Amino acid sequence: MSAWIHSASTTILGLPVWFKTALLLTASNVFMTFAWYGHLRNMSSKAWHVAAFASWGIALFEYLLQVPANRIGATELDLGQLKIMQEVITLLVFVPFVVLYMKQPLKLDYLWAGLCMLGAVYFIFRS
Repeated sequence: MSAWIHSASTTILGLPVWFKTALLLTASNVFMTFAWYGHLRNMSSKAWHVAAFASWGIALFEYLLQVPANRIGATELDLGQLKIMQEVITLLVFVPFVVLYMKQPLKLDYLWAGLCMLGAVYFIFRS
């Protein structure tokens, strides 16, 4: 498995580390968003522990992407940059999930939260 992670970190189309990291974190966030919130739509009639086990199963795939993403990212980014990148990606994945999958209305508050995140990106990535 570690050979696969090393291979993935060095051969994905020669893309920059931050881009490879962002791609893997985006994919991992899709899984984690479904693990955390998907059961609210699909399994509301099931016992909480059934939903928890299903969520753990989904979260396994999230970790199979998130751990390599952070290892790849850590080769050039510091922990603060990795964390802020993760949070921005989380919001970018969460908003379409809420609107398209959970069928909830788009709120202007998501825009304000996004603008706050842009401020965080500025401060954490500035030289």
